[in-house]
Amino acid sequence: MKNFITVFLLAILLTFNVSADTDGENSLSKKDPGEVKDCFETVNRATFKFNQALDGVIFEPVAKAYRVLPSPVRTGTSNVLSNLSNLVTIPNNILQGDFKKAGENTGRFVVNSTLGILGIFDVAQAMGFKEYEKEDYGQTLGTMGVGEGCYLVLPILGPSTVRDTVGSVANLMGGDAWYNVTVKNDTQHFEERDYYISRAGSGVDFRAKNIESFDNLEKNSMDFYASVRSLYLQDRQRKISNSKTVTDTQNDSDWEEIENQ
Repeated sequence: MKNFITVFLLAILLTFNVSADTDGENSLSKKDPGEVKDCFETVNRATFKFNQALDGVIFEPVAKAYRVLPSPVRTGTSNVLSNLSNLVTIPNNILQGDFKKAGENTGRFVVNSTLGILGIFDVAQAMGFKEYEKEDYGQTLGTMGVGEGCYLVLPILGPSTVRDTVGSVANLMGGDAWYNVTVKNDTQHFEERDYYISRAGSGVDFRAKNIESFDNLEKNSMDFYASVRSLYLQDRQRKISNSKTVTDTQNDSDWEEIENQ
């Protein structure tokens, strides 16, 4: 927990520093979002091209194979992954001061993890529990007024920003209970591979839900890189402001499935 708090505080300081303009003022605060700078565009475009190539030979074929599975199997898999995501959403609800959502999400997690058999079945929905959008540490930093910093494209993981990347480090420093009980092996009931299987599963599930969306975006874009960048940044801003505007991807859980996560 001490490491987590340290990283979270450093994230705030680092992101403010990186996103400051030449006058030393943060031009990407919550009150004045401004335009996120693509400071490393040359490297980002090269990484984006690498990710596209990797997607073409690995991720898209796997996603298409995944879609062949029976619908109940895919639904159950998606439910399990969504249930696990609550372990990051709940502490962020608390950090954002939204205790009502934290309570609802805790209730959902407990019910689905038990009666829903580890989250395979969404029993909580049938019982009337509301389903809220996922939250992460990057979003929490955003609600605190921390600027996005520069836009980044990470190898394999895809679109991000300095703020979101640094926020993701919090998961590895105690902010993700699922990471703690698997990789750190806090309970002896799970193994490290369980975490990485779930992370890979989240990426495949997301890709499978958005094959047509990304194909259409690429076909209709003069600059696919710029279109993906714009879509990602708009989606993150929407989530931070809790806007109801719908993005162009099919599934509302979209981008954090690839990056957090």
